[in-house]
Amino acid sequence: MTHATHLAPRILVVDDETTNLKILRQILQNDYRLSFAKNGKDALTLAQREAPDMILLDIMMPDMTGFEVCAALKSDPTTRRIPVIYVTALHDDLDEAKGFETGAVDYLTKPVSASITRARIKTHLSLVQTEELKQTYAQLIDRLGRAAEYKDNETGLHVMRMSHSCKIIALSMGFTETYAEDLRQAAPMHDIGKIGIPDNILLKPGKLDEEELRIMRQHPEIGAAILGESNSPLLELARSLALTHHEKWDGSGYPHGLKGNDIPIEGRIVAIADVFDALTNSRPYKKAWPIEEALTFIQSQNGKHFDPDVVDALMRCVDDIIATTADWREV
Repeated sequence: MTHATHLAPRILVVDDETTNLKILRQILQNDYRLSFAKNGKDALTLAQREAPDMILLDIMMPDMTGFEVCAALKSDPTTRRIPVIYVTALHDDLDEAKGFETGAVDYLTKPVSASITRARIKTHLSLVQTEELKQTYAQLIDRLGRAAEYKDNETGLHVMRMSHSCKIIALSMGFTETYAEDLRQAAPMHDIGKIGIPDNILLKPGKLDEEELRIMRQHPEIGAAILGESNSPLLELARSLALTHHEKWDGSGYPHGLKGNDIPIEGRIVAIADVFDALTNSRPYKKAWPIEEALTFIQSQNGKHFDPDVVDALMRCVDDIIATTADWREV
C-alpha cells in the first residue's frame, strides 16, 4: 500500500465514528497526508497546530456540532482560509443551506462515493492554489511598483491615488468589480519602464531636449519588456497598460501611434487617471490645479488625447474619486 509523500496537501478528517474515519482514510491516503480528530475541540486544536490545506467535517457530533466547529474556524484569523467540506448523513436542504452560511465550500453526503470525494477535494484545493497564486502576482506587482518609485520623482501617493481612480472609472463604465479590482492592482505598473531610463534624463528638472525626449518615450516598451509575456491575467493586464498608457485617442501618442479602440481599454483608463491626478496634485515644480480647471482641460482633450467614453465616465465619478483619494493627497 502506498501513502502520500510529505509534499502532498494535508487534510484533516473530523468524525466521531471510527468507521467513517477508516473509510475516508482508505479513499484518500494514497494522495494526501491525513490527520484525524473525533470531536470538535480536537479538530480546532489540530487545525491551529497543523494548518491543514482542507478539512472534511462531520456535522452530527457530540459536544460541538460541525456547524459550530466551522464557525469557530472562520472566526479565527489563523484558520479562516482553510476550506471546509461537510461530510454528513444530513440530507435536508435547510441543513445544506446552513452549511454554506457557516462558511463551508462544499457538501458531501454519506455514504460517500470515493470518486466524487476525490474530485471535489481536488477541485477545491485547485481553487485555493489559484487564489494564492493570484495574491502572489498582486504582491509582486506591488513590490515592482515600489521599486519604480525609487527611480522616479513621482511619489507613492500618486500611484496609490491613480490606481484607485482607475478602479472607480472602470466601475463607472460598467465593468465588473473583478475587472476593476484587477485594474487597480495592475495600474501601479504603468511607469515601471522608467527603471530603464537614465537618471540624468528621468530626474532632469528642466525641459527635455529632442534626444532626451526620444529616450524618455522608450519607457512604455521597456515596461512591457520588464513584465514580459505571462500566463497570469494580472501580469498581462499590467503589461498592456504599461505599454499603452501614453497612446492617444486621435493616434498622436506613443510608442505605436495606436488610435481609438485599437488602444486597449486599460491603457485608455490609466491615461486619463494619470493625467487627472497629476493635474490636481502639487509637485515640487507646480501647484495643484483646481478640480474645475483640471476637468475643463480634460474636456478640451475629449476625442483628442482621451476616449470620449472614458471622459464621460470620469465626469460621472469625479466626486467619488476625490473622496476616495482624499487621505493620500500631497502635503
